[in-house]
Amino acid sequence: MDLHFEELLTKITDFIKSEAKTETVVGEQFDLGEFKCVPVIKVGMGFGSGGGEGTEAKSRKGQGMGAGAGIGIEPIGFLVTKADEISFLEAGKTHGLAAAFEKVPDLIEKLAENRRKDREMA
Repeated sequence: MDLHFEELLTKITDFIKSEAKTETVVGEQFDLGEFKCVPVIKVGMGFGSGGGEGTEAKSRKGQGMGAGAGIGIEPIGFLVTKADEISFLEAGKTHGLAAAFEKVPDLIEKLAENRRKDREMA
């Protein structure tokens, strides 16, 4: 078996070049009522390869190689335009007070449920 690391690395590099481009990270525009929206994603890629050969005591030779690649894609938000205004809406992540206010309805529901249980026991 011949080891062709350069050929393998070229194929993986070509794959990354074809996938990690602007069109992949910034999606196609779509209309939502009077708004124009463009999805924005985060793309992470990684690859690795390795190989080796060895000789055993009985004059046996061994060769081996392996390679792998992975891609992770995560939506991070939308560029939104309306007339002359442009804004970025972050997808699925809230920070600070916004995150706390998102939890308020759940807390109220739990408090109400606990009070109902207390009244039923009394």
